[in-house]
Amino acid sequence: MDYEVTRVELPARPTAVVAQETTWEAFSKLWPALLDQVYSVVRELDQKSWHNVMLYLDDRPSVEVGVLLEVPFEGDGRVVASELPAGAVATTVHRGPYEKVGDAHEAVIGWCAAEGLERSGVRWEIYGHGDEPPEVEVFWQLA
Repeated sequence: MDYEVTRVELPARPTAVVAQETTWEAFSKLWPALLDQVYSVVRELDQKSWHNVMLYLDDRPSVEVGVLLEVPFEGDGRVVASELPAGAVATTVHRGPYEKVGDAHEAVIGWCAAEGLERSGVRWEIYGHGDEPPEVEVFWQLA
């Protein structure tokens, strides 16, 4: 798949998340339960829609699993208020099986290298709902 990668400036965007330090091996089994915790809280919010988000703060990974919100909220127990970072990012859209979203990350990494842009290591994904084929927006924060 060919990916069109662009550089854009983004505002911070509010999220409701569960933060977790884990391993990559454990993360694949862990994230559905974390997302269920978030859903149990955001269902009570007066929000028209939301999109799932995965924010990777480092390579351990330290992650925030949750949903993008229309407005910030106070948090509720383990589900806390957070935000997607503001600033310059390199981004692309993956359309296809979720198992292949890593290809989009590799495309962004390669594009940044070709453009001489340094990445901070922070990256995130925003998942579409009901898209067919599935769509995932991939973002890498630029240093």
